[in-house]
Amino acid sequence: MVVFSNRKEAGKVLGEYLKVKGLEVDLVLGIPRGGVVVAKEVSKVLHVPMSLLIVRKLGVPSNPELAFGAIDPEGRIYTDRWTVEYFRLSQEEIKRVAEEELKKIREREEKFLKGKEVDVRDKSVLVVDDGIATGQTVIAGVEYLKGKGAKKVLVAVPVCPLESIKRLKEHADEVYCLHTSERGSFAVGMFYRDFRQVEDSEVEELLKDGVL
Repeated sequence: MVVFSNRKEAGKVLGEYLKVKGLEVDLVLGIPRGGVVVAKEVSKVLHVPMSLLIVRKLGVPSNPELAFGAIDPEGRIYTDRWTVEYFRLSQEEIKRVAEEELKKIREREEKFLKGKEVDVRDKSVLVVDDGIATGQTVIAGVEYLKGKGAKKVLVAVPVCPLESIKRLKEHADEVYCLHTSERGSFAVGMFYRDFRQVEDSEVEELLKDGVL
């Protein structure tokens, strides 16, 4: 199993991989917070501007780390039917979690983007995260960008399960993953020696060059 030192190293390796592939995009979008560190390195290697794609996971109330879906900046909810049914989540519970997460999206839009919307119309956009587990959050982001008029939406991550790649390919134009896994139990943190939480201050530092 490949293990990266940290997100910065993963971003550099992913960027070089995409460069060798001859990937050409207009904009790299990192998913806060961990994905922003990876996206910054990818954008440097590809010499492409970077900004943020602020989407949020919807966590099962009894186990917030387990996603039952995701929500995009316009409040659209994407759910995994199997997870919703397994945990018998009511519409009221889904709505409550979604409202809380949408509030967090608004806070991050103001904090990181100063309330400005990223223009993706007619652009080829690369969505980057530090890894994918279920893929729900990235799928929400891809569909959101399509709705905003992006010409192409591509996804690139250092690690992900094979099953999630299949699911993502039904939504994104192209999907790139450095290392895939067939493991039954999958956690992105397994592939990093340093997988500490990224703080808001670090995201702001990474965005100092300005965001589109």
